[in-house]
Amino acid sequence: MSLSIAETKNNVLSGLTVALALVPEAIAFALVAHVNPLTGLYAAFMMCLITAIFGGRPGMISGATGSMAVVMVALVVQHGVEYLFATVVLLGLFQLLFGALKFGKFIRMVPHPVMLGFVNGLAIVIFMAQLHHFKETGPDGALHWLHAGPMLVMLGLVALSMAIIYILPKLTRAVPSALAAIIIIAIVAQVFGIHTRTVGDLASIKGGLPPFHIPSVPWNWHTLTIVFPYALILSIIGLTESLLTLNLIDEMTETRGQPNRECMAQGAANVVSGLFSSMGGCAMIGQSMINVNAGATRRLSGIVAGIALLCFILFASSLIEAIPLAALVGVMFVVSEKTFEWGSVRVFGKVPRADALVVVAVTVVTVFTDLAIAVVIGVVISALVFAWQHAKRMDARAKLDEHGRKVYQLEGTLFFASTASFADLFTPREDPDDVIVEFREARVVDHSAIEAIDALADRYQKLGKRLHLRHLSPDCIELLNKAKGMIEVNMAEDPHYHLADDKLG
Repeated sequence: MSLSIAETKNNVLSGLTVALALVPEAIAFALVAHVNPLTGLYAAFMMCLITAIFGGRPGMISGATGSMAVVMVALVVQHGVEYLFATVVLLGLFQLLFGALKFGKFIRMVPHPVMLGFVNGLAIVIFMAQLHHFKETGPDGALHWLHAGPMLVMLGLVALSMAIIYILPKLTRAVPSALAAIIIIAIVAQVFGIHTRTVGDLASIKGGLPPFHIPSVPWNWHTLTIVFPYALILSIIGLTESLLTLNLIDEMTETRGQPNRECMAQGAANVVSGLFSSMGGCAMIGQSMINVNAGATRRLSGIVAGIALLCFILFASSLIEAIPLAALVGVMFVVSEKTFEWGSVRVFGKVPRADALVVVAVTVVTVFTDLAIAVVIGVVISALVFAWQHAKRMDARAKLDEHGRKVYQLEGTLFFASTASFADLFTPREDPDDVIVEFREARVVDHSAIEAIDALADRYQKLGKRLHLRHLSPDCIELLNKAKGMIEVNMAEDPHYHLADDKLG
């Protein structure tokens, strides 16, 4: 599909804005991982470009990320940067395998409260990551807050940057407000001779093309035992953040991305990154939000961002290094504010307490530990709540029919969590000799349910009573053991749902 002139302009300008925002982030995350800043910049260039071209979500931006950097640091400190490059190649291969196995589809199973917690947690992480720009290294080697003068200048420029971003769209949308803020702050600082921290104070970004480099590690079993666990963890963290970001942009743009294709693109980008002396990465929610909020939802924006970042490294390092950090901090503060789901706070008293607990838990764990762990905890809590709620809905209406037989009309879902409630519904000793259990309005879900039915049949058999089971699905009947002879089959009325049991092929 071709782009109009307006779309092309939006995507190009947004790509330039994203490229500028990628620079301090890539440098900061490289320093977190204890590697050369160019290692992070090269990662941002390659991840951004490759996923923009081949990824499953146009408009999404990838690069070096903090969630992966905090895991990488232990590997680098203990074994060196060459083992990091080998790990990045292996994590990319893992992601390619996950994509080939179509694992990306499982991200659709993440509950909405977990998504809210993920978004809120990352918004807080983005905000907190900017705070180190308000600090400097003191004579004792420790970080200290800036002194009053530099702090006031920094805060003033940050406030001006944020004001431009919020106000400019009300006047014109010809230029992305974030890009305008960066340019205006840079001009103001130069014209008025304002001394403040710049990108160059973080590190120099001048460099050449990323060099092709096969990791210098022993290619043996011992090396694999070192890099394998890191690669597996990083691949899961990277795909989790990428696919959740994809889901978020899907909701924002009311379109649908391709999770499995994104897995493949992330994997390919990481393999290439590891072979070109970089730290790899994944999708970045902050830069993706900048891009989408600017109306850039095509692949062109990511391609421009990647190429522009490389051009900064090769040709424009002195200009980029002169940009005040305050301008970029202001941009990221606005991104943090717009990313946070404020509606999730306002509805806390209106949503179920379990959902509120999931949102808070995922948010807190994302901030203080790890994104992948946070999502797993959120999904587990949601699953347990779901199981508990459905377990309580197992019920039965009991009555005597015209032949004096007792009929139990079951309602609800019979699965591992509801088997105890199911067993308590029956009174074998008080029941007549003939008992009918009607499954027409109930659903048998797993093997625990099969065992519960067999156990019920055994209770009636031991009392010498006849139990009749009606309207069970064929796969359920196939797995029954003790209750097989008690089933009444009616092909016209029996349900045909599939039972989730690993014993069925």
